[in-house]
Order: sequence, then structure tokens, then C-alpha cells
Amino acid sequence: MEKLISCCGLNCATCDARIATVTNDDVLRAKTAEQWTAQFHADITPEMINCTGCIEDGVKFQHCTECEIRNCAKSKGFKTCADCTELESCAIVKSIHQYVPEALENLKSLN
Repeated sequence: MEKLISCCGLNCATCDARIATVTNDDVLRAKTAEQWTAQFHADITPEMINCTGCIEDGVKFQHCTECEIRNCAKSKGFKTCADCTELESCAIVKSIHQYVPEALENLKSLN
């Protein structure tokens, strides 16, 4: 399985927004927008579903540019949180790892 690990450890290769972007799949964009609107209680349109991945060059989903985790890693000069000595004690990235423990495992596998 392809892995493209984001700053927080999520696998962007399996993200529907990235898949829809790289395959130019408007049906998947619409489906993802509908799911994320319900999941995150936000107004997300299919036109907003464009992202090449957190650490990849190219377009980002709006949240990625505002992401506290991504901005923290970038401010420290890190590619991902795996480069940080506070990985397992960080309150910022814990917000993801408590719900998606495999994201922490992904980061640990990078070292």
C-alpha cells in the first residue's frame, strides 16, 4: 500500500480529497464534500476538494493552510512531526492521534 505521510501522520495517499485531485474525479469530490460537510459540520463544496497532500507541492485543501499541526512542524523546519522530540507528548498532534492512532504509528515508522 502506498504511503504519503502528512505532518501529523495521516496517510495522504488514502485521502479521498487527494485521490479526487490526482485522478480529477468530480464524482469523488462531490461524495467527499458531502461526507466532510456532515462529519465536520462545515459547508464544504466539491470545488473545495482539491489537495495534493500535506507535504507535497501543489494545491492544498483550505484546512491544510490553517492546520496548527502543519504550521508548527513547518515553523520548526520539520518535514513531519516524526522529526520532533515532543512527538508523543505534544498536545497539538495528540488531537489527531487520540482518534487515529495509526497516524502516530505512521510517524514512528519514519524514524
